[in-house]
Amino acid sequence: MVAVVAVASAQTDWRRVGASAMESNLAGPVTGPMVSVWYAADGSFLYARTASGKTFQTQDFENWDPAPAGAPEPPKTFPREPVRKPEPAARYLAINANSQEMWGLGRQLYRSDDGKSWQSLTGYKSESVVGGRIHSVAVSPGDPNQVVVANEDGVWRSMDGGLTWASLNLLLPNLSVQRIVSTPSGGHSAKILTGLGALELVPGTTLWRPYPALSPQYDALKKQEYSGKVPAVVSAFAESSDGRWVYAGSEDGRIWVSVDGGASFPPNAALGAAAGHRVERLWVDPADKMVALAALSGEGSHVLRTYNGGISWDPLDSGLPAAAANSVTADQPSGAVYVATDKGVYWTQFSLEDAVQTTNLTWTNLSGRLPPQARAVDVALDPAGVQLYVALEGHGVFGAPAPHRATGLRLVNAADYSTRPAAPGSWVSILGEKVNSVTTGAQPLPLWSNSQIQVPFEAVGPTVSLALETASGTTTRDLQVLPVSPAIFVGADGVPLILDADSGMPLEGNVAHSGQRLQVLVNGLGKVRPDWPTGMEPPQENPPAVVARVQAYLDGSEAPVARATLAPGYVGYYVVEVQLPPVANYGAMELYLTADGHESNRVQIVISQ
Repeated sequence: MVAVVAVASAQTDWRRVGASAMESNLAGPVTGPMVSVWYAADGSFLYARTASGKTFQTQDFENWDPAPAGAPEPPKTFPREPVRKPEPAARYLAINANSQEMWGLGRQLYRSDDGKSWQSLTGYKSESVVGGRIHSVAVSPGDPNQVVVANEDGVWRSMDGGLTWASLNLLLPNLSVQRIVSTPSGGHSAKILTGLGALELVPGTTLWRPYPALSPQYDALKKQEYSGKVPAVVSAFAESSDGRWVYAGSEDGRIWVSVDGGASFPPNAALGAAAGHRVERLWVDPADKMVALAALSGEGSHVLRTYNGGISWDPLDSGLPAAAANSVTADQPSGAVYVATDKGVYWTQFSLEDAVQTTNLTWTNLSGRLPPQARAVDVALDPAGVQLYVALEGHGVFGAPAPHRATGLRLVNAADYSTRPAAPGSWVSILGEKVNSVTTGAQPLPLWSNSQIQVPFEAVGPTVSLALETASGTTTRDLQVLPVSPAIFVGADGVPLILDADSGMPLEGNVAHSGQRLQVLVNGLGKVRPDWPTGMEPPQENPPAVVARVQAYLDGSEAPVARATLAPGYVGYYVVEVQLPPVANYGAMELYLTADGHESNRVQIVISQ
């Protein structure tokens, strides 16, 4: 029997993960190519058109909205043949038919009053401060010194006739996200593949930056390799967690399965070729390589499921709008399936690994609070399966609590929402249902907001049996408990909870200074000395000290730990005070802790002078 759980799109609380622009060494952040820019006749709006043909408007030169129907088109420009060309390949034009003023649009923006003498408005030491080739220029009807250009890197404005420039790209929806490579979880920042290359989210900021460690050619090289082993052009592939099974899908809708790590593929394809189909993305269940999903474009079925290693594939399109599916992911324990389509993001729920009927599924639209009419190009879950992420064409990445969290009770580490074990004294978050009380044996556990419990300091593993009383009755769960299981607390977007030791204030923008003392808030450091009651705040003076040996590492080098104690004023939190050493190389660095040799999650902080 198919289990169906519907969640209204209005209940999906999406948040933006990063801006739709990348940091650069130019006059501000960059985005994708723009082909045209122009003002309304009265100067009240600025319009800009992307290379893909979408038009946006802004009134405050920061926030952009889709231009409404009937918005003015770009005004006509007038070609000119100058007496002297400062850049031979540039395009020369006048904005007004009767004006002697000429503009040159090339690698730089040029201006001339006579076609002989030219001024470069964007050049600095032969480089352009606004980036790639310029395609369009506009001058404000109310201020001739207000100049705007559109080029390969976005839209830029000067308020002083070209002496200085500023980016208008931060919130311009033109970031060509192609794939979510990793989600922001456990202290790791989000990483994506885009038309600008591989990017990662700068910790503590909204800007993306280049991530050269990730080759954008990885997928292309693998597809090329597999194309040489099957009789088709491979357009998508997915590998099992052990790397032994490889699913490869082709541009003509066929799917092959390899059981030897991709060395060979049996000649039979479980899914026959279908005109107009293309396999866009494949997903393999990390816990069961026999279970896989496929997302297809073209006519007919767009989402397929196999539970028997590719011997047969079931269509899952019942109730799903007729639109190309660009990506698919799932959470096997709950049976939740999420698909990114040309018409938004949808989800359904059923038993993934069983031969159940799949023709009466209910798909729920999750796009209610996302930018309207945005094409969803990728969808992903974090490793713990509790946060859902979607990439929208032009708009970047958005995240939200995964709807399936409300359909089944599960326990996760409260620090980073991972499935790492708990430890005596640590916090555990309860997802899926509100809990009225929790006991282990006959001992009640501290419960906060019906969703968080503190493990007793006297708990002994390897497992502790919990009885959780909910509105639907009492359920039991076995919680894995180790003597220590360190985890640095992080926010939903992977920013760690770290304070300045002197002021007690959070790091502003996740930026620390060389030689600074930091207080890192941590979960799971285990027993303390002297013994401390579960559920009680430790004192401000002489808080109980952690028994385990705690060490800190910054980019692999040990950093001195001044103390590791329960955090005064915080029930169940630990604080580790770390002394940052003087460093020669500044920028993003990786910080992690160990307790008796057990490693925490790894987080990023930015070190400045």
